[in-house]
Amino acid sequence: MINNMSAIVQNLKVLMIKYPVVRGMVSYSCIWPTSSLIQQTIEGKTWDNYDWWRVLRFSLYGGFFVAPTLYSWIKVSSAMWPQTTLGTAVTKAAVETISYTPAAMTCFYFIMSLLELKTIGEAAAEVGKKFWPTFKIGGIVWPIVATVNFYLIPERNRVPFISVCSLIWTCFLAYMKHLQHHQIDEEGNFPLISQ
Repeated sequence: MINNMSAIVQNLKVLMIKYPVVRGMVSYSCIWPTSSLIQQTIEGKTWDNYDWWRVLRFSLYGGFFVAPTLYSWIKVSSAMWPQTTLGTAVTKAAVETISYTPAAMTCFYFIMSLLELKTIGEAAAEVGKKFWPTFKIGGIVWPIVATVNFYLIPERNRVPFISVCSLIWTCFLAYMKHLQHHQIDEEGNFPLISQ
C-alpha cells in the first residue's frame, strides 16, 4: 500500500514537471475552494454549515477553467514579449488588465452562475451587475501583481505564483459572488461586510 502511494506521488510529481498546466490545475483546485471556505468563515459559517457545493464549484472552476486559461495567457504573453525587463512586465500587465482580466471576471460570474443552475439570463444579469465593481478593484490590484509576476518570477513558476496571490483575490470574488444584486447600488458600490 505504501509503495503504491509512493508510486502515485512520484508519477504525479513527474506529470507536474512535464506539464506545468497540471501544476496550476492542482494548485487552483486547492486554492480556490480554500478561498471559498475563508470567505464563508468570514461570513460566519462553520464546519457544520459550510456550503460544500459552493466549495466544489470553486474547486472545479479554479482547476478546470482558470488554471488552463491563465496558463495559456502566460504562454502567449511570454511568446509575444519574451524579455523579462521592467518595461516588458509593465506592458504585459497593462495588456492583461485590458484583455484577460475583463474576460476572466465575466467568465467567473457567468460560469459560476451556470454551475449554480441559474439560467443564462440570470447569469448575464449577474455579470451586468457585478462586473464593474469587481473590475474597479481588480484594475488596481492585478497590474501590480502581474508586473511582479512577469518581471521577477521565472515562467515555469508564474501560474503557481499567481495562484498563491489569487488566494486573497478569490476570497474577494467569493464575497462578490455571494452578494445579492440588491446589495450593489447603481454606482457599483457594495458593502464591505454582508448584512
